[in-house]
Amino acid sequence: MKNQVPRIKTHLPGPKAKKILAGDERFVSPSYTRPYPLVMKRGRGAWVEDVDGNTFLDFSAGIAVCSTGHAHPEVVAAIQKQAAEFIHMSGTDFYYAQMVELAERLAASVPGKGKRKVYFGNSGAEAIEAAMKLARFHTRRDKFIAFYGAFHGRTMGALSLTASKVTQRRGFSPLVPGVTHIPYGYCYRCPYNLNPQTCSIDCGTFLRDVVFKTEVPPEEVAAIFVEPVLGEGGYVIPPKEFLLELRRICDEFGILLVADEVQCGMGRTGRMWAIEHFGIEPDILCTAKGLASGMPIGVMVARDKIMDWPPGAHASTFGGNPVSCAAALATIKLLERTYIANAERMGKYILERISDWPQKHRLVGDVRGLGLMVAIELVRDKSTREKATEERGRVLHEAFKRGLLILGCGESVVRMMPPLVINEHQADLAIDILEEVLGRIEKK
Repeated sequence: MKNQVPRIKTHLPGPKAKKILAGDERFVSPSYTRPYPLVMKRGRGAWVEDVDGNTFLDFSAGIAVCSTGHAHPEVVAAIQKQAAEFIHMSGTDFYYAQMVELAERLAASVPGKGKRKVYFGNSGAEAIEAAMKLARFHTRRDKFIAFYGAFHGRTMGALSLTASKVTQRRGFSPLVPGVTHIPYGYCYRCPYNLNPQTCSIDCGTFLRDVVFKTEVPPEEVAAIFVEPVLGEGGYVIPPKEFLLELRRICDEFGILLVADEVQCGMGRTGRMWAIEHFGIEPDILCTAKGLASGMPIGVMVARDKIMDWPPGAHASTFGGNPVSCAAALATIKLLERTYIANAERMGKYILERISDWPQKHRLVGDVRGLGLMVAIELVRDKSTREKATEERGRVLHEAFKRGLLILGCGESVVRMMPPLVINEHQADLAIDILEEVLGRIEKK
């Protein structure tokens, strides 16, 4: 339907949803975080229907996973065709064409000169774990640099790099040793209290000028792990010089630069890889979420000369599953044909529409974005930039009641990360709902 709108028929959650929620509480791990009680039945494109027949506009995309929308017919056809041939044979011990074809496509897509090879896992966290192991193996060094606000996953190695929320780390020590965290290039909340227009990019030089002189010998650092656009930490777009300085430091001290593009990759920023916006060539790149439109897969792409570990050093039984590879190949085809360009266009459209919100809305401190990674940072006081954490939660709930699915990130940021298939009508719907919700909350 060209002009479809959200339709809420029941109180939320509805009666069928309540039964499922009760079962979830009884049988499912309590470690999951659900901001509101959506119980999904089906999805098409950017639309979701719950078990009670309510329809929602999805601006979460399964946490930036459903890059080509829900149940894209070309992705579904690729999955069905592959599943009818064979579902599993384990690329760890055998060979099949789908894994090789996908590896070739991914290796060619990562910016930079020289040959690359691809390791297959099942998730972003697994890709990060593989990068950590490869970096230590190749460099024969044991230390890592990561950033405050970063989210790299919840498995023990990835968790050791993660510094997003304390609840993700509480109770799991000791973590993998040798990780040092430093501030990210977060200009709206500059940790050095500098003006972005006149600063010397202290967020980049801090590593060389302070950390390497007082705490960590650079010759012991295997890799720097960085999200080109900070994801769970607040959809932060760093200054270009920040990433350029990290690249210079890596080159100077023989350190590997690992780009975590688990969330910001696969066309979401209007380029296949977010790091392309900054003119940087990573040594290793990790991605997962949007790669296969919802099928589980994670990959690590590394320079050929770096991926020098021997057979048996690392592997995954289900990594590079043929059905997931088929979905990924279909996804890449769609992204390159249509949706990367659409992400760039629609991201600019949304940012233009909300650009005046910091002036119009008492709660909005900053809006920012790159492609369809769009952030609205909420504050209680614009002079002190006190974080509006409680208000952010209310925004998510009130939007849900009106048929819009969005999520937060950081402590007080509303993020829009819709499927890359959205059009202007859908963007306008989401923006109008959010503006209505903000207005109502600001009046209270």
